[in-house]
Amino acid sequence: MQIYHTLMLGIIVTGLLFIGNAGADSIKSQLEASPRHGEWVKVTIPDGRVVNSFVVYPEVKEPATAIIVIHEIFGLTDWIRLVADTLAAEGFVAICPDLLSGMGADGGGTESFDSGDDVRRAIRELSPSQVTSDLDAIQKYARDLPSTNEKVAVSGFCWGGGQTFSYAVNSDTIAAGFVFYGRAPSTEDVPKISAPVYGFYGESDNRINATIDATKAAADDANVTYEPVIYEGVGHAFLRRGMAEDANEAQKTATKAAWERWVSLLRGL
Repeated sequence: MQIYHTLMLGIIVTGLLFIGNAGADSIKSQLEASPRHGEWVKVTIPDGRVVNSFVVYPEVKEPATAIIVIHEIFGLTDWIRLVADTLAAEGFVAICPDLLSGMGADGGGTESFDSGDDVRRAIRELSPSQVTSDLDAIQKYARDLPSTNEKVAVSGFCWGGGQTFSYAVNSDTIAAGFVFYGRAPSTEDVPKISAPVYGFYGESDNRINATIDATKAAADDANVTYEPVIYEGVGHAFLRRGMAEDANEAQKTATKAAWERWVSLLRGL
């Protein structure tokens, strides 16, 4: 395992500075003030279910790499949408599916649940096959956009990080997976992965980190690219915490380093 000590040089993550002190009201206001085009779209799954998704487009001259952003266990929040907007500021088409679409009251999604506990309970009850089917449809939607190139990457945070890793097992067409402090698949499933997987972990998060060594060994044995990086002085959900107005210096440093690494890897696909 690699402990990340220094910041990458020569990369300016403009979007990170934009959201550095984002509270709930600030996030909403920044989304509304974004100069980029963001829109809600409905992606139809083969079984007829519809996944409500938010797409943000970069201001670029050429077709761009697309990245799917899978939400945390809190569902599709404004913070996830702001992450997508920040990725678009870096030149990528970012799409955030609400994987609770149709699962709430009156067929609603995340916004239709009465409480955060209800959201978390519903997410835990999602079937793996439904999540995979949803992501397959989102990937196809991203590929079919006239403004994207042939590369579609997948990323996710916490629960979404685990779903990113699982989707890397189930899809042989993604360009890369970016796992932010998400659980790993079983070591038996690791050889099924064909795309490179890049991990982002907080040092004080043993619930997740305890599986890294075994996953890395299984990946190396199967010639699967899995590159975990552990960021010092932070714990679970460090990226979101590092963007908060009360973030400490370790959280800010880890967040900046993780963003720079993420953007650099995306640009290198």
